[in-house]
Amino acid sequence: MIEDIQYPQGAMPLDPNELGGLKHKHITTQGELDQLEQANIESGLRWLGRQRAHVLTDNFAIMLHKRLFGDVWDWAGTLRRTGKNFGIDPIHIPVELRTLMGDAKYWADNKTYSPSEAAVRLRHRLVKIHPFPNGNGRHARIMADTVLDRVYNAKPIDWAGGHELQKMNERRTAYTAALKAADQDDIGPLMKFVGEA
Repeated sequence: MIEDIQYPQGAMPLDPNELGGLKHKHITTQGELDQLEQANIESGLRWLGRQRAHVLTDNFAIMLHKRLFGDVWDWAGTLRRTGKNFGIDPIHIPVELRTLMGDAKYWADNKTYSPSEAAVRLRHRLVKIHPFPNGNGRHARIMADTVLDRVYNAKPIDWAGGHELQKMNERRTAYTAALKAADQDDIGPLMKFVGEA
């Protein structure tokens, strides 16, 4: 069992059952877990590079999470079943996830927003839904960048700005503050954070 997990500001702690879903029982430190998850994410990104599926579907979003975290957690790619102090009630996740993907497709088809704003809005709503027990922020950033690439033929967003968003630093603090503003329907700080304001 992992000892002394350090969650970054704004990250959702795992409950004991979710922690029990760790596939590698020999992992005991935060550093080992971080390395294992990063290796899985890199593998997932290689998988993503080979995919040509339509990305604005709930099934794609779920499969992407499984590919990014499925070598580490047995619940990867499984919609959250427990309540958290963040995210919607789990019973509403399937409908809200499908609605978000439909909205994102509408935005693209109708040029409702600039590519970067559409990606930022998708990323924000995806995390607000909080469909998975963990990894939602990383998944949502990768999903947003995938939509920029595949749907808008645009460059990805430099979310980290040369920092590691999983660690507490000035960039993480600004990111968290921008997300909180977006939760209050003020997308401006998040657009500024990604360099689009």
